[in-house]
Amino acid sequence: MEIIKNISSETRDNIKRSQIDIDEVMSTVNTITRDVKANGDKSLKYYTEKFDHVKLDDFKVKREDIENSYKNVDKKIIKSLKKAAENIKKFHQYQIPDEWNIEVDKGIIAGQIIRPLEIVGCYIPGGRAIYPSTILMTIIPAKIAGVEKVICCTPPTSNGTVHDMVLLAADIAGADDIYRVGGAQAVAAMAYGTSSIPKVDKIVGPGNIFVTAAKKLVYGKVDIDFPAGPSEVLIIADETGDSDYIALDMMAQSEHDPNSASVLVTTSEDLALKVNEKISIEIQNMERKEIIEEALEKYGKIIVAKSMDEAVKFANEYASEHLIIMTKNPEDILKDIKNAGSIFLGELTPVAAGDYGSGTNHVLPTAGCARMYSGLSTESFLKKPTVQKLSFEGLENLKEMVITLAESEGLYAHAESYRIRSKKSR
Repeated sequence: MEIIKNISSETRDNIKRSQIDIDEVMSTVNTITRDVKANGDKSLKYYTEKFDHVKLDDFKVKREDIENSYKNVDKKIIKSLKKAAENIKKFHQYQIPDEWNIEVDKGIIAGQIIRPLEIVGCYIPGGRAIYPSTILMTIIPAKIAGVEKVICCTPPTSNGTVHDMVLLAADIAGADDIYRVGGAQAVAAMAYGTSSIPKVDKIVGPGNIFVTAAKKLVYGKVDIDFPAGPSEVLIIADETGDSDYIALDMMAQSEHDPNSASVLVTTSEDLALKVNEKISIEIQNMERKEIIEEALEKYGKIIVAKSMDEAVKFANEYASEHLIIMTKNPEDILKDIKNAGSIFLGELTPVAAGDYGSGTNHVLPTAGCARMYSGLSTESFLKKPTVQKLSFEGLENLKEMVITLAESEGLYAHAESYRIRSKKSR
């Protein structure tokens, strides 16, 4: 893996991450979404047979199938999923904001109330791997927020069923209904509604390039979380960093996908060399060796910074999905971190902790989007309407200002709506 010993503007430009180019599929996805909008279930049946190679008359998963999933999954896995769900619930309960009001001026009370979305759709991928942890991460915050109905869409298998792990995780998380529909057609169904699948207020959850493109197309009709790309980690380390831990953290991130990015920024050239050597040795024993090698070859980097200030500056510019701070005093570094999806402090805190069980959410912004987005949270499913109430004193207090500004903008009915209240309330 390449070791870079100078962080220059050219270096920053060359340290790229994989970008999903949805333009190449947008025409196809646009056709699918328009078709589903116009023809509903008829189109869903057509595309399910075309893409998933299975004929379905009913998309909704039966309660009996969900209950049977508990019999078909190892009890140790069930126990682990329930434990993870408990921690995710505990963390996300603390994200519910308080309602409040203040007296802005005499007789003028203004505040904010909290209301959940009414119905949310969670997309569950059905590709090369099943990720029950992500199912927990998308459904649980919505239920904690008070969303009345949470539905899930997931591609059916070739025999028309849904993987037991998917059913189990969705049920533990609190999903109300699960549908055997995947791809862009599932996103369109949730966005526009069909006779089988209800229209939702928001769609969350990762998916392939077709799902990502569909979410972008329907945004505005419904809300979405954010475009999700390949996973990534940035590690900041000083000379105290453990090369074994760092090497495995980088390989762990790389085993997600051949397009995953793993970057180490360290002030120690000795550590950089040790990590590189450790990876070259340990990678031979990894079960997903080919995927890891491809990812590290394309998007793996080790950078030697002149100072910790330079390392932190780079981290803020890179704005990684996951940021591990493995220094002598990680809390001191944390104070200067501005951009990151989720932060892991100290050598005993691997990304895997947040992926599964620390309680924080692992649905996070990628590709530098941590500069303007936060990860999925309870607040992602809440609305914050503002409220105001004027007494007569408050009405008079604002009178001159409101009427003057309304008339200056040519909105005379606005001014009159205020003036008449002042006259009639005397």
